[in-house]
Amino acid sequence: MTTSTDAPEPSSVTYEQAQAELGRVIQRLESRLGLEEALDLWERGEELVEMCTQFLDGARARVDARTSSPAPAKDDAPF
Repeated sequence: MTTSTDAPEPSSVTYEQAQAELGRVIQRLESRLGLEEALDLWERGEELVEMCTQFLDGARARVDARTSSPAPAKDDAPF
């Protein structure tokens, strides 16, 4: 079983989907598996961790961009 070929493209996966699949991979890795299947799952898990990390890094960058903007001065307020 090669899980990498069955997996959707990273660009079409949401953070929640990647996280859920990672949970399933972990559950499978905790069961009795053959070496090849375990290695395939481990590799897929690594891919999913990287995807989740990229999603979280992007979210952090968006939050940082919003929170690091200087607040408008009172004179610049629209009211």
